This record gives sequence, C-alpha cells and structure tokens, in this order.
Amino acid sequence: MKLIDSILTQAADIAAIRRDIHAHPELCFEEVRTADVVARQLQAWGIPMHRGMGTTGVVGIVHGRDGGKSGRAIGLRADMDALPMQEHNSFAHASQHAGKMHACGHDGHTAMLLAAAQHFAQHRNFDGTVYLIFQPAEEGGGGAREMIKDGLFERFPMEAVYGMHNWPGASVGTFAASAGPVMASSNEFHIVIRGKGAHAAMPHNGIDPVPVACQMVQAFQTIITRNKRPVDAGVISVTMIHTGEATNVVPDTCEIQGTVRTFSNEVLDMIEQRMREIAEHTSAAFGARCDFRFKRNYPPTINHAAETAFAREVMAGIVGAERVIDQEPTMGAEDFAYMLQAKPGCYAFISNGDGAHREMGHGEGPCMLHNPSYDFNDDLIPLGATFWVQLAEQWLARPLNSAST
Repeated sequence: MKLIDSILTQAADIAAIRRDIHAHPELCFEEVRTADVVARQLQAWGIPMHRGMGTTGVVGIVHGRDGGKSGRAIGLRADMDALPMQEHNSFAHASQHAGKMHACGHDGHTAMLLAAAQHFAQHRNFDGTVYLIFQPAEEGGGGAREMIKDGLFERFPMEAVYGMHNWPGASVGTFAASAGPVMASSNEFHIVIRGKGAHAAMPHNGIDPVPVACQMVQAFQTIITRNKRPVDAGVISVTMIHTGEATNVVPDTCEIQGTVRTFSNEVLDMIEQRMREIAEHTSAAFGARCDFRFKRNYPPTINHAAETAFAREVMAGIVGAERVIDQEPTMGAEDFAYMLQAKPGCYAFISNGDGAHREMGHGEGPCMLHNPSYDFNDDLIPLGATFWVQLAEQWLARPLNSAST
C-alpha cells in the first residue's frame, strides 16, 4: 500500500480522537460535542469552517496553494451520528452513555476525514478548494437532506461529492466501488385494518381484522413474485403485527407495519400502488376498512459512472487494482443518496477487516455493522485519509469534466 508518510506519522493522534468520539456517542441531530471536537481540530489546523448546517453539521473549507482562485472544488463527506443501542464492549473507549453506541463506524469516518484535513492544511498540494462535510443524522434523520436544504451546495459550490463507509468482512487494504445502484431506498408502511369487535365465541357478530391481515400479508408477496420483473430488485418485509388484548375477544383493529426496499423509484412506485390496492380491496372484501400510510425515507444510492471510475483509479494507485473490487449492492439504505441526486459523485466502501483488530474486552459476536460488539478498525485511518487526499488532489489536477480516463 502506498500511504502518505505524514498521515501515518499522525495516525495515532487521530485514532485517539476517534476513540474519544466513540466513548461519547451522540444520536441524530444531537452531535453537539462531536461537532465541537471536529471544529476544535479544524481551527487548530487553521481551516475556516461553517457550523450549524443541517442543525449540527460542520463544513471545513480548505483552499489550495492558489487560495481557491481557480474556482475548482470537490466535496468529501463523513457522517458523525451514533445509533440508539447498548454497547456490549468493555474496552477503555466503550460508550459512556447507556443506550447509545457508535456501532456503524461513523466515529471512524469522521476520524479519516479529520486525518485528511490535517494533511490538506499542512501541505495544500492542489489548486482550488476541498470542502470537508461533517454531516449529522445519517441514521434515520436525513442529515444530508437537511444540509442540502440549508444551502450546502449553494454556499459551497462543488463539482462532485464523495462519501465512504467502512465494510466488515474483507481484509484491510481492500476498497469497493461500483457505478449504478449500490444501496436501496428505505420506506415504511403502516396499515390499520378496522373491523368490528365481538365475543370470540360469536365471531359472526363482528368483523375480524386478523384474517384480513393474514390474507394481506400473503398477498403482498405476490407483488414481488408476480408484479415486479424478476430482474428488478425489491423487498417487502412485514415486521410488526399488533392486535388483540384478550384470548376471547375478536379485536376491533389490527396494525401491520414494515419496510420496502428497492433500487429504483419506478419499482417503488409500482409496489406502493399495488400494496395500497391490495390493502384496500382485501379489507373491503371482508367488510372491513383500512388506513394505509406509506412513508418514503431515503432514496436509492446511485453512483455516477465517471466519478466512480475515477475513484477506482485512485484506489488502484494506492492498494493495487486487484484490491479494488466491485461493490455488491445491498438493501441497506444511506442518506448520501440525497447528495448524489444533487451532485455527481460516488459512495465507496473501505474494508474494516474480520474483527481481529478488537482489543480484549470486546463482547461476543461478529464485528458487523449495527452489532453491539462492533468497533471501527483504527488501521483504516491512514488508508482512508490517503484515499481522500489522493482523490481530491488528483481530481483538482485534472481538467474540468474529465473525471474518468
């Protein structure tokens, strides 16, 4: 691997910052302390910043050796928020706040971008501007959307924007990036079937919502198997059914909730329409009524071809082409999708290893994302920071609109 020496020299200090952030996790739109840590470091390195974008977001502004006069600019994004879950690790930097944990590595994402920021500030080996986007509320809050609403791309005009996430499994030193959809849209449904309560011994006096729900759940799967093209990806997961209070009472209502994931809005539109039709018509067939709500959360994360090819080229220069693999699309969701709707760019992945990096005192279980025994691998900090630096410097060194060769 071709890592930048100055980043390697400072990696231990950045790792200490990462562990401090891990020990003090903050949930979406509550990242006040984390933003303070980021701002304090940027200020110490002489990097101007804008705070409060998207509630708690921070944008660092690093001008190159030309003072940014070229007008060229690129954006690099890291997320800062933690998850509402209890950590099982017992090492020294484990969460100090019950029910809050950095179980997705956003502490590490912040650290990698801080390491790159420190190098940028010390060397400025580029013409133009690098915008360092420290984003709040990726875990369900839509912080990317809120930063965009606050004028992120108007205040800080950039040609492209890049994001990166750690991914457990492959060995450290492996990157992944693919053009097209890499993460799915995230959507929720909430259905209330309204029947008529009765004594369970005399069900003919009521309208039982439970068999309606059973028919409905089964019918939803025919949307995937019979309405959707087999080559299109889509998942309907009913994850909650709530009804009844007593064994001898036919309930008045039954609630069904769950999630829908797709890689395209066209498939999503079809699924929502068919679910609504099935819910309403199935209820009517049993003499019941239903309230159908469908909430669209994050859109699919779709990488742009030229920007992805450019990222892969930079990765190959650091770790070798054989260690730059295709990213298999996942049905997980990511709010960087909003940024990719507004600007060309790529959402890439850096391997977090197999979990062997964890110190004694970690909990049981694999080192997977959203797992209570997860911990970010600090060995990624110099590698991820080197990628950010090389990506920005090479991007700004190329003629405008020539992201790929």
